[in-house]
Parts: sequence; C-alpha cells; structure tokens
Amino acid sequence: MKNTARFRHFVAEFTRLAEKNGNDEKTMLDAGGKLLGDLIKHDDWLPDEYAQPHPQFYQQYLLYCDPLERFSVVSFVWGPGQKTPVHDHMVWGMVGMMRGAESCRRFENAGTGKPMAASETARLLPGEVDRVSPTVGDIHEVANAYDDRVSISIHVYGANIGAVKRHVFDAATGIDKPFVSGYSSTQMPNFWDRSAEVRASIQS
Repeated sequence: MKNTARFRHFVAEFTRLAEKNGNDEKTMLDAGGKLLGDLIKHDDWLPDEYAQPHPQFYQQYLLYCDPLERFSVVSFVWGPGQKTPVHDHMVWGMVGMMRGAESCRRFENAGTGKPMAASETARLLPGEVDRVSPTVGDIHEVANAYDDRVSISIHVYGANIGAVKRHVFDAATGIDKPFVSGYSSTQMPNFWDRSAEVRASIQS
C-alpha cells in the first residue's frame, strides 16, 4: 500500500508556504526545495499508474494543482534514452530526482540567428533538487541519464505548468517556437481517500 499521507503532508506544507511567501521566489525555492527534498527521499508514495513510461515520449503526469494555480506538482517519467527539446518554463520551478538519474544542459540565448551557449552536462541523482526560473536560469535540455531503465523526477512549478505559454528553441539558431505542454493524463491520482484508515479506527 502506498504511503499517501506523505504526499498529503507535502501538499499541506507547500500550501502554507505559498500562502505566506507565494510572491517571494527566493523563499519559495529555498524553503520549497527543502520540502521537495524531504518528499523525494522516500520512494513509497507515488501511485504506480503515475510512474508508467511511454515507449516513445516522456510522460508528464499532474499529481496536484493548487486551486489558485499558485503551484503544481508533476511526476516526469522518462523511458530509456528519452529527452526534452531545449525549452524554458517562464515561472520558477524545482526538479527533485526520485528514481534513476537525469542529465541536464543549460542554455543561454544570444539572440535570434546566433547559436545558444550551452553549459557542461550535469547529472541529477536521487535525493537532489535542481532549480529553474527566469532569474536563476530558465532554459535547459533534460534527458534520462540511462539507456536501459526508467527514471522518475518530481517537479514543482510556480503555476499550473501544463497551461503556461512557453518556448522550445533551436540551439543552433536561437529561434524559439511557442508551446504549451499540457499533461499526459486527463486524471489526477486520489491521495485523499482515507476511508480505509478511518473505518479501521472505528472498528478498533
């Protein structure tokens, strides 16, 4: 049985953080990163249906969206060798590695018609949290670091990320195209059905 209480606790604490500091990006990244780090230390709560890879495309499953769209939580499921295009986010975000590993290269746009400057490839390992935003660096390319296994990361963004107007880039020319990511599933998991434990407490 999955430890759904762990994710409920995370959402409750992140909601409290957003209520107090939702307009302070640094605090959201600092304090939110600690909350996300605590969550991904434990690989015992993600429902199996939201950890399923696709044979061709990485999957972006919405796990929770704040009712006021102040933040959203997403599981990214990477099949062997799968990767994103070069893209931005337009909001702050955190990437927490829970299973497997990711490779990430950051880019800087030098202007249309000019090649984008790329950083060295970095590897994100289980338990580690990376950050993105227009203020700390927002353009990157991410890939499953493994060619023979699935990797899973948990992302938190400062908006309903599936509905944010964003961009993909041609790294050779810096030309961008608009895109909206959407989500890989039309449903969210139900972490809030606690009826079984309540029944058990009544019977005892």
